Amino acid sequence: MKTISNRIIRKFKPCYDPSEVVSDESEELTVIEWVNKYRDLVRNKADIIWLLCNKHFMTDKDMRLFAVWCAREALKLVDNPDARSINACDVAERYANGEATEEELSDAWADAWDAAQAAAFWAARDAAQAAAFWAARAAAQDAQIDKLLIYFK
Repeated sequence: MKTISNRIIRKFKPCYDPSEVVSDESEELTVIEWVNKYRDLVRNKADIIWLLCNKHFMTDKDMRLFAVWCAREALKLVDNPDARSINACDVAERYANGEATEEELSDAWADAWDAAQAAAFWAARDAAQAAAFWAARAAAQDAQIDKLLIYFK
């Protein structure tokens, strides 16, 4: 069973001092024990993910499958996810399990990238329209207030 200690964490060259979280330098806990004990003391939860996604704790296959899980969870947040993104998850999962080639993975990644760029374009357009609307509304309201102030002069 894999364990975590400050000594082990330091081997990974973190951008923080693990003694800020665990003051007992001799403490060595299983991964589950460590996370359960210290998860609320770690300021940035991404540090826990960074730590656990180290090759010391996870195999390449497990890291790939975790990445696929994260991508699928993100796709759940989208009303109509692009089929290319779903396919990329499927191919990545098959690749992790030794059931797809690097070429299939590369092609799926390229398709998913195209889907992401298209989504980013439409999201940026929608954001720009919303920003323009609110800016115009604010400008109109300022003009209306200025007009009202003339009345009170």
